[in-house]
Amino acid sequence: MPFCSFSKDFTENAFTSVENQFITKYLPEADGDAVRVYLYGLYLCASARDFDAAGTAKLLRLSEEKLAEIYAFWEDCGLVQVLSRDPLFVEYLPVSAAVGKPKPIRPEKYEQFNRALFAILQRAEKFLKPYEQQRILEFLENNPMEQEAFLLVVEYCAKKDGKKLTLGHILNAAKGLVRNQKYTYEQVEAEYSDFNAYSEILANLFPKLGLYRKPREEDGAYVAKWLNAGIEAGAIYACADSMNRGSMPSLDELVCELLERGVKTKSEAQEYLKRRGELYAIVRTAAKYLNVKLEQPRFYIETYAAKWAERGYESESIAHIAALCQSLGYTFPEMDGLIDELYASGIVREESVEEYCVRRSGDLNVLRSVQKICGVVKKTQASLDMAAAWRSWGFSDEMILEAAKRSANAQSPLPYMNRLLSDWKQAGAFTPSEIPERESAPAVQKANAYRSEAAIAADERAERERFYSARRERAMRHAERARTIAERDEAYRAAEAAIRSGEIEQAKAELYAPETLPALSARLEQARRERAEALARLRLNERDLEPQFVCEKCSDTGFLPDGRACDCYRK
Repeated sequence: MPFCSFSKDFTENAFTSVENQFITKYLPEADGDAVRVYLYGLYLCASARDFDAAGTAKLLRLSEEKLAEIYAFWEDCGLVQVLSRDPLFVEYLPVSAAVGKPKPIRPEKYEQFNRALFAILQRAEKFLKPYEQQRILEFLENNPMEQEAFLLVVEYCAKKDGKKLTLGHILNAAKGLVRNQKYTYEQVEAEYSDFNAYSEILANLFPKLGLYRKPREEDGAYVAKWLNAGIEAGAIYACADSMNRGSMPSLDELVCELLERGVKTKSEAQEYLKRRGELYAIVRTAAKYLNVKLEQPRFYIETYAAKWAERGYESESIAHIAALCQSLGYTFPEMDGLIDELYASGIVREESVEEYCVRRSGDLNVLRSVQKICGVVKKTQASLDMAAAWRSWGFSDEMILEAAKRSANAQSPLPYMNRLLSDWKQAGAFTPSEIPERESAPAVQKANAYRSEAAIAADERAERERFYSARRERAMRHAERARTIAERDEAYRAAEAAIRSGEIEQAKAELYAPETLPALSARLEQARRERAEALARLRLNERDLEPQFVCEKCSDTGFLPDGRACDCYRK
């Protein structure tokens, strides 16, 4: 570090020297902004100020991109050397050593070119500075590219960039063509012919997808990939129509799905997408009841809905089954297993499915009543079959609940109930007064018997389960009572049926007939208002139809979503 330096006042009152050769040879050829940039940079070099490109551009009221373009111009003239472009770092060179003085260009040589260039740039709302115009003419002077070919490059860049068009992009595109020895109009036209073909397809696609921007290179790459794979443009349009709104990546996923299945023509695509929409409506209906978020609809369509539809199950049938599975706490795999059982039993048509679901709902109500008395009773297919068997034996709900009371202290209530009811059936006892007095009491553990830690933990767990089971049962019973009252009302039933069918129609319309969505939405909203009015007349509301659990954190299950035990136990 030197032991002495100029003071700030000294440097501010000093002078910046400008070589006369700059004034005589370069200043007349340069734009005012270019001169300002050159002189201010010269001043910074002389004063050794610590000033970056961003600060300089802001001070001179220029963009950083414009500053870089101006220094590229001076570099072409041989007055500076750009050592780094990001961040921008420039080294000034002596004017006397410069060999890149702008060439004198005859205006008449580029008269028609300049008019055509101005017309293209005017349509793109882009206007060049004089020094930028000078750089274009210098490029044409120093390279063998035809003027018409260069205009084609400008037009290509303007279509692609619109208002964001820059001189740097134009020159970079032209230099790339020159490196590949593309000089003539015909050569450049052939180079850009694919883009022009893709532009027409993109112009038709973007409104369908709800995109209102200029096409980019990556958009053309998608189109090129699709067409090279052999799919027709009409099939691509059909995919965009089915999406209604979307992005190019999401459209790419759908088009690739068609290609995987060998679907390439417009008619094949329309047929496939129609079928896909029907399957999506099935999945959406099931997911609504099962409370499943459809992050990957294609997985559910291919894994479940396609199989269900092939077996003849329609949307209404799926809705009945899904509603039953909701009550059982099932998800898609369990629902799929139930449909497998129904199919094996020949239950396919909507009438038979509805009859089965109503019957199963009755069995489920029996289990809920038993659960209220005995505590934890898992609602599985096996337990539902057991409840159905008891009813088929001719036992009334009163007798089933009597058996539940006598089995409440058993370690396994349902098997004990089954033995009791079987014995009563054999004895011909179908009313409480006919029950024989000889049956043994359920096996319970002796009070003074040794109990291991595992047994104690099991009892505590069972007690906890009974606690939460009772809570959930109260909430479920309240909701079930409200639904029963509502379903007895004819106006409510009609509105509920209209909502169910309307939601299915709306799901299909989202994929295939978006123009009908406003009318469908209006009808659906009217049906919802009618349902709300019917509930209000019955002194009910939407919340009454769903279980209202005491603890919102665990929904009275005792466990939080992350698997930890909830702290609401016995609180």
